[in-house]
Amino acid sequence: MLGGSGGSGAPAQEQRIRLGIMPVVDVAPVHIALAKGYFAAEGLTVELTTIQGGAAGIQGLLKDELDFTFGNWVSFFATEAKGAAKNAGGIKLAADGYQARANMFLMLTGPDSPIKSPKDLAGKKIAINTFKNILELTARATLEANNVDPKTVTFMEMPFPDMQAALQSKKVDAAFMVEPFISKAERTLGAVPVLDAASGPTADIPIAGYATTGAFAKAHPRAVEAFRRALIRGQQDAARKSTVEALLPGYAQTDPETAALVHFGVYPISMEATRLQRVADLMRTYGLLEAPMDIKPMLLSGSPA
Repeated sequence: MLGGSGGSGAPAQEQRIRLGIMPVVDVAPVHIALAKGYFAAEGLTVELTTIQGGAAGIQGLLKDELDFTFGNWVSFFATEAKGAAKNAGGIKLAADGYQARANMFLMLTGPDSPIKSPKDLAGKKIAINTFKNILELTARATLEANNVDPKTVTFMEMPFPDMQAALQSKKVDAAFMVEPFISKAERTLGAVPVLDAASGPTADIPIAGYATTGAFAKAHPRAVEAFRRALIRGQQDAARKSTVEALLPGYAQTDPETAALVHFGVYPISMEATRLQRVADLMRTYGLLEAPMDIKPMLLSGSPA
Protein backbone atom coordinates (compact mmCIF):
# COMPACT_ATOMS: atom_id res chain seq x y z
CA MET A 1 0.00 0.00 0.00
CA LEU A 2 1.09 3.55 -0.56
CA GLY A 3 2.25 5.52 2.40
CA GLY A 4 2.44 9.28 2.98
CA SER A 5 5.17 11.26 1.24
CA GLY A 6 7.40 14.17 2.05
CA GLY A 7 7.21 17.71 0.76
CA SER A 8 8.38 18.87 -2.65
CA GLY A 9 11.97 17.86 -3.30
CA ALA A 10 12.23 15.91 -0.03
CA PRO A 11 12.54 12.13 0.10
CA ALA A 12 9.11 10.60 0.59
CA GLN A 13 8.18 7.81 2.95
CA GLU A 14 8.76 4.50 1.15
CA GLN A 15 5.89 3.76 -1.21
CA ARG A 16 5.26 1.24 -3.96
CA ILE A 17 4.36 2.36 -7.49
CA ARG A 18 3.14 -0.17 -10.07
CA LEU A 19 4.09 0.98 -13.57
CA GLY A 20 3.17 -0.56 -16.93
CA ILE A 21 5.83 -0.24 -19.64
CA MET A 22 6.94 -1.78 -22.95
CA PRO A 23 10.39 -3.04 -24.07
CA VAL A 24 10.92 -0.06 -26.39
CA VAL A 25 13.32 2.86 -26.64
CA ASP A 26 10.54 5.24 -25.59
CA VAL A 27 10.69 4.19 -21.92
CA ALA A 28 14.46 4.49 -21.49
CA PRO A 29 13.99 7.37 -19.00
CA VAL A 30 12.23 4.98 -16.59
CA HIS A 31 15.21 2.63 -16.63
CA ILE A 32 17.61 5.54 -16.27
CA ALA A 33 15.66 6.82 -13.26
CA LEU A 34 15.74 3.36 -11.72
CA ALA A 35 19.45 2.81 -12.39
CA LYS A 36 20.46 6.23 -11.09
CA GLY A 37 18.25 6.06 -8.02
CA TYR A 38 15.98 8.96 -8.94
CA PHE A 39 12.83 7.09 -7.90
CA ALA A 40 14.51 5.87 -4.72
CA ALA A 41 15.55 9.44 -3.87
CA GLU A 42 11.86 10.34 -3.98
CA GLY A 43 11.00 7.43 -1.70
CA LEU A 44 9.44 5.37 -4.49
CA THR A 45 9.80 1.66 -5.07
CA VAL A 46 8.79 1.06 -8.68
CA GLU A 47 7.45 -2.33 -9.78
CA LEU A 48 7.46 -2.76 -13.57
CA THR A 49 4.88 -4.74 -15.54
CA THR A 50 5.42 -5.38 -19.26
CA ILE A 51 2.38 -4.50 -21.40
CA GLN A 52 1.73 -5.01 -25.13
CA GLY A 53 0.40 -1.51 -25.72
CA GLY A 54 -1.50 1.45 -24.36
CA ALA A 55 -4.85 -0.36 -24.27
CA ALA A 56 -3.47 -3.07 -22.00
CA GLY A 57 -1.91 -0.46 -19.73
CA ILE A 58 -5.20 1.40 -19.43
CA GLN A 59 -6.97 -1.82 -18.47
CA GLY A 60 -4.32 -2.28 -15.79
CA LEU A 61 -5.15 1.17 -14.40
CA LEU A 62 -8.90 0.54 -14.43
CA LYS A 63 -8.54 -2.88 -12.78
CA ASP A 64 -6.28 -1.38 -10.08
CA GLU A 65 -3.39 -3.56 -11.24
CA LEU A 66 -1.26 -0.52 -12.13
CA ASP A 67 -0.86 2.95 -10.61
CA PHE A 68 0.72 4.49 -13.71
CA THR A 69 1.17 3.27 -17.25
CA PHE A 70 3.17 4.25 -20.26
CA GLY A 71 0.99 4.45 -23.35
CA ASN A 72 0.34 6.22 -26.61
CA TRP A 73 -1.73 9.39 -26.62
CA VAL A 74 -4.32 7.93 -29.00
CA SER A 75 -5.31 5.18 -26.56
CA PHE A 76 -5.49 7.62 -23.64
CA PHE A 77 -7.61 10.13 -25.57
CA ALA A 78 -9.93 7.48 -27.01
CA THR A 79 -10.55 5.97 -23.56
CA GLU A 80 -11.34 9.37 -22.08
CA ALA A 81 -13.62 10.33 -24.97
CA LYS A 82 -15.66 7.15 -24.51
CA GLY A 83 -16.02 7.76 -20.77
CA ALA A 84 -14.57 4.30 -20.13
CA ALA A 85 -12.51 5.57 -17.18
CA LYS A 86 -15.26 7.72 -15.64
CA ASN A 87 -15.65 5.52 -12.55
CA ALA A 88 -11.91 5.88 -11.88
CA GLY A 89 -12.00 9.67 -12.12
CA GLY A 90 -10.92 9.68 -15.75
CA ILE A 91 -7.53 9.29 -17.38
CA LYS A 92 -5.05 11.88 -16.14
CA LEU A 93 -1.81 12.60 -18.00
CA ALA A 94 1.17 12.69 -15.66
CA ALA A 95 4.12 13.28 -17.98
CA ASP A 96 5.13 13.46 -21.63
CA GLY A 97 7.24 10.55 -22.76
CA TYR A 98 8.29 10.50 -26.39
CA GLN A 99 8.00 12.55 -29.58
CA ALA A 100 8.78 11.39 -33.10
CA ARG A 101 11.73 12.18 -35.31
CA ALA A 102 12.50 10.81 -38.75
CA ASN A 103 13.40 7.12 -39.16
CA MET A 104 12.19 5.82 -35.79
CA PHE A 105 8.55 5.06 -36.67
CA LEU A 106 8.75 2.89 -39.79
CA MET A 107 6.83 0.39 -41.88
CA LEU A 108 9.24 -2.28 -43.10
CA THR A 109 9.10 -5.21 -45.50
CA GLY A 110 11.24 -8.30 -45.97
CA PRO A 111 14.36 -8.10 -48.17
CA ASP A 112 12.70 -10.04 -51.00
CA SER A 113 9.34 -8.25 -50.85
CA PRO A 114 7.78 -6.87 -54.04
CA ILE A 115 6.69 -3.83 -51.99
CA LYS A 116 9.13 -1.08 -52.93
CA SER A 117 7.23 2.13 -52.17
CA PRO A 118 4.26 3.35 -50.08
CA LYS A 119 1.84 2.92 -53.01
CA ASP A 120 2.62 -0.81 -53.04
CA LEU A 121 1.10 -1.13 -49.54
CA ALA A 122 -2.43 -0.82 -50.94
CA GLY A 123 -4.39 -3.98 -50.20
CA LYS A 124 -1.65 -5.43 -48.00
CA LYS A 125 -1.48 -6.84 -44.45
CA ILE A 126 0.44 -4.65 -42.02
CA ALA A 127 1.40 -5.61 -38.46
CA ILE A 128 0.77 -3.10 -35.67
CA ASN A 129 1.09 -3.70 -31.93
CA THR A 130 -2.42 -2.53 -30.96
CA PHE A 131 -5.50 -1.51 -32.93
CA LYS A 132 -6.70 2.11 -32.87
CA ASN A 133 -3.52 3.49 -31.33
CA ILE A 134 -0.83 5.97 -32.40
CA LEU A 135 0.54 3.48 -34.93
CA GLU A 136 -2.78 3.04 -36.68
CA LEU A 137 -3.41 6.80 -36.63
CA THR A 138 -0.04 7.72 -38.17
CA ALA A 139 -0.27 4.80 -40.60
CA ARG A 140 -3.62 6.02 -41.91
CA ALA A 141 -2.43 9.62 -42.17
CA THR A 142 0.82 8.84 -44.01
CA LEU A 143 -0.73 6.21 -46.28
CA GLU A 144 -3.34 8.77 -47.35
CA ALA A 145 -0.62 11.38 -47.84
CA ASN A 146 1.05 8.92 -50.22
CA ASN A 147 -2.17 8.39 -52.21
CA VAL A 148 -2.99 5.02 -50.63
CA ASP A 149 -6.55 4.51 -49.36
CA PRO A 150 -6.10 3.34 -45.72
CA LYS A 151 -9.34 1.37 -46.00
CA THR A 152 -7.64 -1.04 -48.42
CA VAL A 153 -5.06 -2.03 -45.82
CA THR A 154 -5.59 -4.82 -43.28
CA PHE A 155 -3.95 -4.17 -39.91
CA MET A 156 -2.92 -7.26 -37.93
CA GLU A 157 -2.35 -6.95 -34.20
CA MET A 158 0.77 -8.51 -32.66
CA PRO A 159 3.47 -7.63 -30.11
CA PHE A 160 6.54 -5.81 -31.43
CA PRO A 161 8.90 -8.72 -30.60
CA ASP A 162 6.85 -11.02 -32.89
CA MET A 163 6.85 -8.78 -35.96
CA GLN A 164 10.21 -9.76 -37.43
CA ALA A 165 9.27 -13.45 -37.50
CA ALA A 166 5.90 -12.55 -39.05
CA LEU A 167 7.71 -10.65 -41.81
CA GLN A 168 10.12 -13.50 -42.35
CA SER A 169 7.36 -16.11 -42.61
CA LYS A 170 5.28 -13.73 -44.80
CA LYS A 171 2.40 -13.84 -42.33
CA VAL A 172 2.27 -10.10 -42.96
CA ASP A 173 3.38 -8.05 -45.96
CA ALA A 174 4.80 -5.22 -43.84
CA ALA A 175 5.35 -4.46 -40.18
CA PHE A 176 5.04 -1.11 -38.45
CA MET A 177 7.92 -1.15 -35.97
CA VAL A 178 9.53 1.12 -33.41
CA GLU A 179 13.04 1.02 -32.01
CA PRO A 180 14.95 -1.11 -31.16
CA PHE A 181 12.96 -3.55 -33.29
CA ILE A 182 13.55 -1.51 -36.47
CA SER A 183 17.33 -1.64 -36.18
CA LYS A 184 17.27 -5.32 -35.22
CA ALA A 185 15.10 -6.25 -38.22
CA GLU A 186 17.26 -4.21 -40.59
CA ARG A 187 20.48 -5.70 -39.23
CA THR A 188 19.49 -9.36 -38.84
CA LEU A 189 16.79 -9.83 -41.48
CA GLY A 190 17.71 -7.18 -44.01
CA ALA A 191 14.29 -5.58 -43.57
CA VAL A 192 13.66 -2.57 -45.80
CA PRO A 193 11.80 0.65 -44.79
CA VAL A 194 9.02 1.62 -47.19
CA LEU A 195 7.21 4.36 -45.26
CA ASP A 196 8.19 6.71 -42.44
CA ALA A 197 4.98 7.12 -40.44
CA ALA A 198 6.38 10.22 -38.74
CA SER A 199 6.58 12.29 -41.89
CA GLY A 200 4.41 14.74 -43.79
CA PRO A 201 1.19 15.22 -41.79
CA THR A 202 2.66 13.40 -38.78
CA ALA A 203 6.20 14.84 -38.70
CA ASP A 204 7.37 15.40 -35.09
CA ILE A 205 4.11 13.89 -33.82
CA PRO A 206 3.85 13.34 -30.04
CA ILE A 207 3.79 9.59 -29.51
CA ALA A 208 3.33 8.60 -25.91
CA GLY A 209 3.49 9.49 -22.26
CA TYR A 210 2.57 8.39 -18.76
CA ALA A 211 -0.89 8.40 -17.23
CA THR A 212 -2.74 7.53 -14.06
CA THR A 213 -6.37 7.81 -13.00
CA GLY A 214 -8.08 10.79 -11.46
CA ALA A 215 -8.89 8.67 -8.43
CA PHE A 216 -5.24 7.73 -7.85
CA ALA A 217 -4.03 11.30 -8.42
CA LYS A 218 -6.59 12.63 -5.92
CA ALA A 219 -5.75 10.02 -3.28
CA HIS A 220 -1.96 10.20 -3.69
CA PRO A 221 -0.99 13.69 -4.94
CA ARG A 222 2.47 13.62 -3.42
CA ALA A 223 3.23 10.22 -4.89
CA VAL A 224 2.27 11.60 -8.30
CA GLU A 225 4.55 14.61 -7.84
CA ALA A 226 7.41 12.36 -6.73
CA PHE A 227 6.92 10.08 -9.74
CA ARG A 228 6.93 13.05 -12.12
CA ARG A 229 10.06 14.61 -10.60
CA ALA A 230 12.02 11.35 -10.85
CA LEU A 231 10.83 10.63 -14.38
CA ILE A 232 11.72 14.10 -15.65
CA ARG A 233 15.28 13.61 -14.39
CA GLY A 234 15.36 10.42 -16.43
CA GLN A 235 13.94 12.25 -19.46
CA GLN A 236 16.68 14.87 -19.19
CA ASP A 237 19.41 12.22 -19.03
CA ALA A 238 17.93 10.35 -22.02
CA ALA A 239 18.92 13.29 -24.23
CA ARG A 240 22.38 11.66 -24.24
CA LYS A 241 22.22 8.85 -26.80
CA SER A 242 25.04 6.92 -25.14
CA THR A 243 23.09 6.75 -21.88
CA VAL A 244 20.15 5.06 -23.59
CA GLU A 245 22.33 2.80 -25.75
CA ALA A 246 23.96 1.36 -22.65
CA LEU A 247 20.58 0.29 -21.22
CA LEU A 248 19.01 -1.30 -24.31
CA PRO A 249 20.80 -4.68 -24.08
CA GLY A 250 19.21 -5.09 -20.66
CA TYR A 251 15.56 -4.10 -20.70
CA ALA A 252 15.00 -4.33 -24.48
CA GLN A 253 17.17 -7.46 -24.94
CA THR A 254 19.04 -5.81 -27.79
CA ASP A 255 22.64 -6.65 -28.65
CA PRO A 256 25.12 -3.75 -28.35
CA GLU A 257 25.69 -3.65 -32.13
CA THR A 258 21.99 -3.07 -32.77
CA ALA A 259 21.71 -0.57 -29.90
CA ALA A 260 24.38 1.56 -31.58
CA LEU A 261 22.26 1.78 -34.76
CA VAL A 262 19.00 2.88 -33.12
CA HIS A 263 17.32 6.09 -34.30
CA PHE A 264 16.01 8.11 -31.38
CA GLY A 265 13.07 10.44 -30.98
CA VAL A 266 12.75 13.28 -28.46
CA TYR A 267 12.20 12.88 -24.71
CA PRO A 268 10.19 15.99 -23.70
CA ILE A 269 10.58 17.34 -20.18
CA SER A 270 7.26 19.17 -20.08
CA MET A 271 3.71 18.57 -21.23
CA GLU A 272 2.26 21.14 -23.63
CA ALA A 273 -1.46 21.04 -24.30
CA THR A 274 -1.06 22.59 -27.76
CA ARG A 275 1.37 19.88 -28.85
CA LEU A 276 -0.80 17.03 -27.55
CA GLN A 277 -3.97 18.58 -28.98
CA ARG A 278 -2.52 17.94 -32.43
CA VAL A 279 -2.93 14.19 -31.83
CA ALA A 280 -6.59 14.52 -30.82
CA ASP A 281 -7.27 16.68 -33.88
CA LEU A 282 -5.70 14.06 -36.17
CA MET A 283 -7.78 11.37 -34.44
CA ARG A 284 -10.91 13.30 -35.32
CA THR A 285 -9.75 13.69 -38.92
CA TYR A 286 -9.10 9.97 -39.37
CA GLY A 287 -12.16 8.66 -37.56
CA LEU A 288 -10.61 7.59 -34.24
CA LEU A 289 -12.71 10.19 -32.38
CA GLU A 290 -16.39 10.77 -33.08
CA ALA A 291 -16.33 14.40 -31.99
CA PRO A 292 -13.75 17.16 -31.38
CA MET A 293 -11.96 16.82 -28.05
CA ASP A 294 -10.20 19.31 -25.79
CA ILE A 295 -7.41 17.41 -24.02
CA LYS A 296 -6.55 20.15 -21.48
CA PRO A 297 -8.78 18.73 -18.69
CA MET A 298 -6.76 15.50 -18.83
CA LEU A 299 -3.50 17.21 -17.87
CA LEU A 300 -2.64 17.03 -14.19
CA SER A 301 -2.28 20.48 -12.73
CA GLY A 302 0.84 21.69 -11.03
CA SER A 303 4.47 21.45 -12.03
CA PRO A 304 6.50 18.29 -11.31
CA ALA A 305 9.67 20.36 -11.13
